Amino acid sequence: MDLSKFSDQELISAYISGKHSSVNEIIRRHQSRVLGYIIVSVKDKEIANDIFQDTFIKVINKLKVGGYKEEGKFIQWVLRIAHNLIIDHFRKTGRVKMVRSTEEYDIFNQLPVFDKNIEDEMMAKQTHAKIRELVEQLPDSQREVLKMRHYQEMSFKDIADQTDVSINTALGRMRYAIINLRKMVEDNNIILAY
Repeated sequence: MDLSKFSDQELISAYISGKHSSVNEIIRRHQSRVLGYIIVSVKDKEIANDIFQDTFIKVINKLKVGGYKEEGKFIQWVLRIAHNLIIDHFRKTGRVKMVRSTEEYDIFNQLPVFDKNIEDEMMAKQTHAKIRELVEQLPDSQREVLKMRHYQEMSFKDIADQTDVSINTALGRMRYAIINLRKMVEDNNIILAY
């Protein structure tokens, strides 16, 4: 049986019902994203591998006891577990530096304060709506790859498989989609920084 065609939820259900090999597919599917996130955070491959293993041990243990509720956000749940383990690692190694305010030094004077008001939020919503309109104007093949990559968070390999093209073609379509979007943003005088 080709498990790569199953959704995350189907693999989780299969694992819970006793098909333990399905967890291997879940790990294989999300390994590069989870491990990449951990490596960027801890900047040490060996430590990252340990945290990666601990992450999936925790995932498996939580799946066994029904600790995961399907909301279509499995990878975000896994990344949150990894994030918590990264924080635990830094706490144990003492690499999290505590900064306290003193009479001479006030931490709040050092932090930028971003207080979004209703006007900022409205402008952001309008900008996002304009960008969505521009995405719809892209050629079909470019729009399809862009949506798969950014909205469905698919890998280029998965995009290539689903669209029956090579990875290079999928990458090229994405590149042209971004180039075309940038040009349309410029032509429509859309300000992206708000």
